Amino acid sequence: MWFKNLQIFRLPRPWLTSGVNLMARLHERQLQPCGSLDAEQKGWVAPADDPAELVRVVGDDYLIALGIETRLLPAAVVREEADRDAAALEQRQGFKPSRKQVKELREMAYIDMLPRAFTRRRRVFAWIDPINGWLCIDAASRNLADDVVLKLHDTLDEFPLSLVQTVKSPIAAMRDWVMLGEAPEGFTIDDDCEMQRTKVGVTAKVRHINALPSFEELSERVNEGFEPTRLALTWRDRVSFVLTDRYEVKKLDFLDVVRDEVDGDNNDEIFDSEFALMAGELKLMLAELVEALGGEKPQEA
Repeated sequence: MWFKNLQIFRLPRPWLTSGVNLMARLHERQLQPCGSLDAEQKGWVAPADDPAELVRVVGDDYLIALGIETRLLPAAVVREEADRDAAALEQRQGFKPSRKQVKELREMAYIDMLPRAFTRRRRVFAWIDPINGWLCIDAASRNLADDVVLKLHDTLDEFPLSLVQTVKSPIAAMRDWVMLGEAPEGFTIDDDCEMQRTKVGVTAKVRHINALPSFEELSERVNEGFEPTRLALTWRDRVSFVLTDRYEVKKLDFLDVVRDEVDGDNNDEIFDSEFALMAGELKLMLAELVEALGGEKPQEA
């Protein structure tokens, strides 16, 4: 149970919702299988092995999972079926189908094929720290995180959520670190940096991976108008990640010094141990990351 990405949100501190109450509400919005004409269904599923346990509570932390069931029906397959129908229609009526007819044939092909399409399920995990007010979603894209947030709003009567806002933006902070040649105490800069410049409506990007130039060269890029949009960092030799200009944490990796602390005699105990270790590290890391970004601004809904 190790997250690979963090889409980071803020809850009130403390967030006064018990795990028992949260589980009861999630049960009201469990994932239901796709009906014959459903392209997709979303609902809550168990984050661990017990299908009835929709909230995994370890210490003060909650782990939940949004299940997404999707019918796999590629547009190209629908197009091929509709093209065959269009060819048959052309032969019957003696002239090519109109655009309206082609559109209707594609819609009919989609409706006809949808019930026979295979389905795929996936889970999107979210960690809730009710004491310190963190909601972190293991999603590479903000759109996928929004699916979780929207479902939480649909499930709970009140869900006062806000985005993280700091005194310094990630871009401004990363620019300072690059210019100085070092990150704040507790963090080191690693070999992954993406910089972007927008000038006269044209966006230029430079990417450095596995061979980070000298900080003098990166500083020159900044002087040329490039801004850091992604920067790889390591926190206290325990967790490595890439910080983005949108307050996202990507390529999250808990290093061996953390993973070696996992304990347990069975899968259930190991799962809880990993989750507890991950949550404990992230609480400390996020607090220091916010401090490195100048501290938080007052929360805004």
